[in-house]
Amino acid sequence: MTVLSCRPILRQPGRYVGWPTVTLTRQGELLVVFSGDRDRHICPFGKTQMIRSRDGGRRWSDVETINDGPLDDRDAGIIETARGTLLLTWFTSLAYAEDFDNRRQAYGDAVVNRWSAHLARNTDDYWFRCLGSWVRRSEDGGRTWGKPVRVMGSAPHGAVQLCDGRLLYVGRTLRAIYRREAILVQVSEDDGLTWDVTGVIPPPSPEWMRFLSEPHAVECEDGRIVVMIRCRVKAAHDTSFLHQSESLDGGRTWSVARPTAVWGYPPHLLRRRNGTLLLSFGHRREPFGERAVLSADGGRTWDVAGAFQ
Repeated sequence: MTVLSCRPILRQPGRYVGWPTVTLTRQGELLVVFSGDRDRHICPFGKTQMIRSRDGGRRWSDVETINDGPLDDRDAGIIETARGTLLLTWFTSLAYAEDFDNRRQAYGDAVVNRWSAHLARNTDDYWFRCLGSWVRRSEDGGRTWGKPVRVMGSAPHGAVQLCDGRLLYVGRTLRAIYRREAILVQVSEDDGLTWDVTGVIPPPSPEWMRFLSEPHAVECEDGRIVVMIRCRVKAAHDTSFLHQSESLDGGRTWSVARPTAVWGYPPHLLRRRNGTLLLSFGHRREPFGERAVLSADGGRTWDVAGAFQ
């Protein structure tokens, strides 16, 4: 296992910062989006924020806030499309409002009273209208952003662009809105302005669906699309192996998600210039950290040797 050096690029003292995604623009600018200025991992106050680097990551800009909605803005993803559009994805959550009694024991009266007061400012109907998975576009490098567009599913690292120009976004539905749990495949043919659901990834069994979330996709050199999916079984931590599904027809039909030998979550996929797939993921047990594995055959096998030592 190779250990790379790392250093912090952003600190928000006394605040919680989480779930970043990075993209490199054609102008050579690195953009990192994340959920910042938070009380905790779950709270009402998360914002979608962004920082920039124009020198390969040595220096970074001040924080720019893109979304500061009435709900918790979480899991920001970003890509630059072939047209030069920045496509931002995220979802909004009411999870902080669940089980206030236990949260009061964990965080104290002052924190939960602040959250309760925030929740009481509007009606349940208002909060429901704000809840969902969202996309925003910028055609000027992130200086201005279009109105949020609601989509059916969400995932931490957002959409990918296929060789035929379509944008493909694999995400999990929010049960509170859509009354079902599913890993949906969404496609845009107009640079992210509108989205259609074109497929559903089947779980190993209907009961297993509740464990699957946070997918990410990549297109292989031969046109196959590979998706990796987080699998988190709380009652059986050792079963948290990434699940994999493939499409041979551009994202319309998908194989049943199956477990791999890769333990960790959530996944991020890239295709390198030589065609090799790079899968990175969090390793949330000792020794903690980020790990990566390679596939030289389009995801049919993964070189996991040494990744978990």
